[in-house]
Amino acid sequence: MSKTVILSTKTFSDIQRQELLSAGFEVFEEDFISTKKQEFELNAINDNLIFTSQNAVQSVLENANVDDLKTKNVFCVGLKTKILLSEAGFNVVAYTGYAADLAEIIALIYSQESYTFFSGNLRKETLPKALKEAGIKLNEIQVYETLLTPVKIKEKIDAILFFSPSAVESYLKDNVIKKEICFCIGETTAEALDKITKNIIVADQPSVEDVIEDVIEEYK
Repeated sequence: MSKTVILSTKTFSDIQRQELLSAGFEVFEEDFISTKKQEFELNAINDNLIFTSQNAVQSVLENANVDDLKTKNVFCVGLKTKILLSEAGFNVVAYTGYAADLAEIIALIYSQESYTFFSGNLRKETLPKALKEAGIKLNEIQVYETLLTPVKIKEKIDAILFFSPSAVESYLKDNVIKKEICFCIGETTAEALDKITKNIIVADQPSVEDVIEDVIEEYK
């Protein structure tokens, strides 16, 4: 019997890859996006900090004046983002799986505070829009850039794993989605496929590990 062929639109860690290989899948991996840190100044920083990606955290951690920020409270999206911040000595007040949920918590409980959002060039409007509509003081510093790196896929694949809307956009530049099952890390990524396919499975929790679990579950 031929193996089920999986394409991941980002490179796995050895442990993540092994999990799929051990379950009997054939695995291809390509990085459909890349990120580049940007030069930025830590000026006009508000009382609280917001991060919605690990890339933003990594970029800020490399700034010479990062220690000046550690007196401030942090709100973030994603468990791995939270861990990265906590390990670096930041005090994370709240974290959620999605930007919309974080915006709701801030608007409901912390609306009197002011915020600085560290972002990338392709960030969604979800969080800034919700906070501005709630009349919350917010400024934004762009600290990294996401670049699309499309790859033409020649192999016949059964499933595609997507971890961001940008990866979906990049994949569709050189490829067409036909009958493949698309596994998505979260709702925002799934929304990027809305008009393309109905063959979508969204992970319960927005993590690479949960996406892998879904793949194994689906083909068991």
